[in-house]
Formats: sequence, structure tokens, C-alpha cells
Amino acid sequence: IEVDLSEQRLKAWEGGSLFLETPVSSGLPWTPTPTGEFTIQYKSRAQKMEGGSGSYYYYLPNVPYVMFFGNSSIPWSRGYSLHGTYWHTSFGTQRSHGCVNLPTPIAERLYYWTSPQVPEGKGYIRSDDSSGTRISIHQ
Repeated sequence: IEVDLSEQRLKAWEGGSLFLETPVSSGLPWTPTPTGEFTIQYKSRAQKMEGGSGSYYYYLPNVPYVMFFGNSSIPWSRGYSLHGTYWHTSFGTQRSHGCVNLPTPIAERLYYWTSPQVPEGKGYIRSDDSSGTRISIHQ
């Protein structure tokens, strides 16, 4: 998966073939999306997200198709993820607190396409190694 922050676009590649492409909403200048090479290390079918403070506080129950990513410098537990978005449709512009917001139908496709695979009947999976789908985020 490639995320181009300057274009606010995500491209998912299967070998040399483009699997899908979509506009995204990445982090605002004061809450930027990290750049670098990452892997998906934790996936959750849906979960609550909240944070920030004052006028930047957010509370979002049931965020769908969450794919947390990390690397040796930024662990997945810092909270950066690709995920579905039901609270706006302004894709193609910076809008998040650091995550990569996706149209929910696209997030669903990526969730089931990426590794680690969530076992049948489970709502989440955690991978302690770097075997998850690779994500490259750049300007």
C-alpha cells in the first residue's frame, strides 16, 4: 500500500497490478500522518476512537475497518491507522488527527485484502512481527 500525502491518495498494489486507488484524508499540519515504511500490525473490525483536547477533541464510536500500522520507531499502539470514515466525505484534503481516513467501502475492501487476516468469527487480530501488509507513506 502506498499513501502519497502530497496528493492525498492511496494506491494498493498486488504485485505490479493496481488493486485499487482512492482519495484519502490524512493528518492536519498540527497532527501529521507519519511518513516512512510500516506494516499492518493490528486490525479491528470496529472500535471507538477518541482524543485531542478542547476544540480538537473527538469521540468516534464504531470506527469501521481499522488497520493499525507501525514500525520499529512508531509502534502500532501510538494509534496511527487506515480506517473507514462515516463522519465526513472530504476525501482528497487533510482532515484527520494523523490517521489515514478512507471511504468506508474502500476500507472494507482493504481490511479483507490485507494481512494479517482476521480469523473467521473474530473481530480483531494482532501480529507481533512485521509480516503484515507493507505500507509506504511519503510526501
